[in-house]
Amino acid sequence: MRNPKAHVALNALKGAWKNTPSSWDGSDPCAGWEGIRCTNSRVTSITLASMGLTGQLSGDIQNLSELQILDLSYNQGLTGPVPPAIGTLKKLSNLILVGCGFNGPIPDAIGSLQELVFLSLNSNSFIGSIPASIGNLSNLYWLDLADNKLSGKIPVSTGTTPGLDMLVKAKHLNKLSGEIPSQLFNSKLTLIHVLFENNNLSGSIPSTLGLVQTLEVLRLDRNLLSGPVPSNLNNLTRVNELFLSNNKLTGPVPNLTGMNLLYYVDMSNNSFESSDVPPWFSTLQSLTTLNMEQTQLQGHLPVDFFSIPQLQTTVLRNNQLNGTLDIGPSHSNQLQLVDLQNNRITAFTQRAGYDNELILVGNPFCLESGGIAKYCTLPQQSNSSYSTPPANCMPSSCISDQISSPNCYCAYPYTGTLSFRAPSFSNLGNLSIYTSLQDALTQSFHTHQLPVDSVSLSNPTKNLDDYLVLSLKIFPSGQAYFNRTGISGIGFVLSNQTFKPPPTFGPFFFIGSNYGYFAGVSKGKHKSSNNGIAIGAAVGGSALVLLLVLAGVYAFSQKKRAERANKQNHPFASWDGSKNSGGVPQLKGARCFSFDELKKWTNNFSEANNIGSGGYGMVYRGTLPSGQLVAIKRAQQGSTQGGLEFKTEIELLSRVHHKNVVGLVGFCFEQAEQMLVYEFIANGTLRESLLAIGNGYMDPEYYMTQQLTEKSDVYSFGVVLLELITARSPIEKGKYIVREVRQAMDRTKDLYNLQGILDPAIGLGTEVRGLEKFVDLALSCVEEAGLKRPTMSEVVKEIESIMELAGLNPNAESAPTSASYESSSKGFEHPYNNNSLFSYSGAYPPSKIEP
Repeated sequence: MRNPKAHVALNALKGAWKNTPSSWDGSDPCAGWEGIRCTNSRVTSITLASMGLTGQLSGDIQNLSELQILDLSYNQGLTGPVPPAIGTLKKLSNLILVGCGFNGPIPDAIGSLQELVFLSLNSNSFIGSIPASIGNLSNLYWLDLADNKLSGKIPVSTGTTPGLDMLVKAKHLNKLSGEIPSQLFNSKLTLIHVLFENNNLSGSIPSTLGLVQTLEVLRLDRNLLSGPVPSNLNNLTRVNELFLSNNKLTGPVPNLTGMNLLYYVDMSNNSFESSDVPPWFSTLQSLTTLNMEQTQLQGHLPVDFFSIPQLQTTVLRNNQLNGTLDIGPSHSNQLQLVDLQNNRITAFTQRAGYDNELILVGNPFCLESGGIAKYCTLPQQSNSSYSTPPANCMPSSCISDQISSPNCYCAYPYTGTLSFRAPSFSNLGNLSIYTSLQDALTQSFHTHQLPVDSVSLSNPTKNLDDYLVLSLKIFPSGQAYFNRTGISGIGFVLSNQTFKPPPTFGPFFFIGSNYGYFAGVSKGKHKSSNNGIAIGAAVGGSALVLLLVLAGVYAFSQKKRAERANKQNHPFASWDGSKNSGGVPQLKGARCFSFDELKKWTNNFSEANNIGSGGYGMVYRGTLPSGQLVAIKRAQQGSTQGGLEFKTEIELLSRVHHKNVVGLVGFCFEQAEQMLVYEFIANGTLRESLLAIGNGYMDPEYYMTQQLTEKSDVYSFGVVLLELITARSPIEKGKYIVREVRQAMDRTKDLYNLQGILDPAIGLGTEVRGLEKFVDLALSCVEEAGLKRPTMSEVVKEIESIMELAGLNPNAESAPTSASYESSSKGFEHPYNNNSLFSYSGAYPPSKIEP
């Protein structure tokens, strides 16, 4: 290589990472290292998406002075901070770290990368504020910082400092916090996507927003915005999707006259002034979806509104609409849902030709008809169960982890999820839209000469942010496996936004899974083969004997490997009778359920039975034939663990028995599904109970980021510890227990002099051994900054130490040990929650709430 420093830098990365490609073996990274591209023997590109890399990004990367592209996306094992040395890579144009585990602040040095065009740091754990220096990136086209833990104000320029308002070439801004400064927007900006949904944005919407007439997608929903909507909003005549819902907006209902390209409008759940149905309802001829729930609308809904050609969904519930409802004879043939429940409609003109959902529950019309009309009952909700069908062929019966492709051959696909942040349609049952997306994906991969045979889409759903989420499988061409070059190329096309979906889908992001099936031959096998040849040539006549020995060893190892694989794929075979009798002796009564049973008892996992979601997956209510209600936690695709790990987790969960913790009823492990079945608690979740008395236990950082972490769990547990030593609730008479204990500790170091703070029962009699360590532990758990708090396994170890100091045995059968918590954190799900111990954010924390 002409640049020895670059050679040293890449070898430093190799040393800092695990699971690097097997081809990273030679002395010259430009001579065949997968994921590395060179120009004139200078490293110009590193693309290693979904490689399963673990470790940290070394500061030695500063020696790759010619680097233009760095894409390490979808390697969740890459953690730690991004080194400030990244700012020395002056030729870097693409910095893409999507879906990794990086943390710490975003380095201010990124602002010195003057050639940067694409900056995607979304779906990591970055903290702190957005560096104002990013405003110096005058060539930046794409900025995505979504799904991190950032806080602070949106930086805008002053006379001496830069700000995001200087990004005049940027097309995409995402996920900021604080108030929206009026200086952020101006007529020089060329933004097309402003995606600020689900933040803590407060204050008013600045009127300067109306100056950015290039906008196509505007999402300000799910914030704390207040005041009236700027009257010049309808200057944004290119906007296709407009989301203002779930804020505290006041004033008149916005006038959208002239915004004729609008497909999707959602302004629900605001405090607008009472007003008649606005005239623009019937003038937006491109509209597919109108959501204006609880917006104080009144008066009569015009007939011609329903004749908008592409109209699919109308949700106007919880308003004061009145009079006679008439959908009219020329309504849109795409109309699927009209939801007008809880209004004042007195009559409905029946029209032939409309047989789709119409909901009039809670209107005088239903009361007068005695609720007999079919429009006076709530329909059963259901999700689309779309999955790409076979292409005129019979699906193959595949072995192991292989899956039959749409072209009916078995292979190991590359998998992940596509999330579309602002789709222009609401009818998820329209199969043609998925076909268009499949075709666009396949064409894009072929255009970039990637070894892709076909793609498969499945499980379309809408999440809480109103994103359209799809499972994606990409199948290799010509063989059963992708190599690393193929995977990194596919990952780059999706992470770099090279792929352009059909316009109706809008902006998207992709989160890929690690791919563990590269080429089928490991480095070790290559070396064994080469060594065998060398030995055979050296020993001559002994070769046959040696080969026979090697063959025997190889056959033995293959047998062991097959046994391990069989044990992994059939981990419950050792539980005699588990399938036949239903009971599993090792689990004290827990049952092994079939997939078909759970599917039947949840009404095909219907939306009506969906009671929440979390890091593990979706949670459904089900009813056993005995009448027992259960909560079924179904692992999401891509999050399932190995069979042995799942078996071990079940064994761990079955040993947890407590009157305030729900019991494990059973499990399911078949058809690539992993499900846990718990008792159902009708009184609600622990989270709901705690929220009823305030934020009864919430991490202070949660209020800044609206994201819970494992350190949020630690904070909550620390509050519980303080409850134990003070014998009081977290908030009593307006006083917060954390603040009270801290202030008391500042006044005196003698624990037994904490008058009015310490539980009087503790202060009586002799000194309690370990109390001081217990208080210190509790206070360390409730540190303001999450980085200063211990991990949950460290907390449990300290509790064990305190127990030993007090003369108790922490290894008693009823006492969970730190080892069990450590194993839980390495892929096992503890029954308390979806992520880690004592999290109150899960969809169904299995903790009982007494009536």
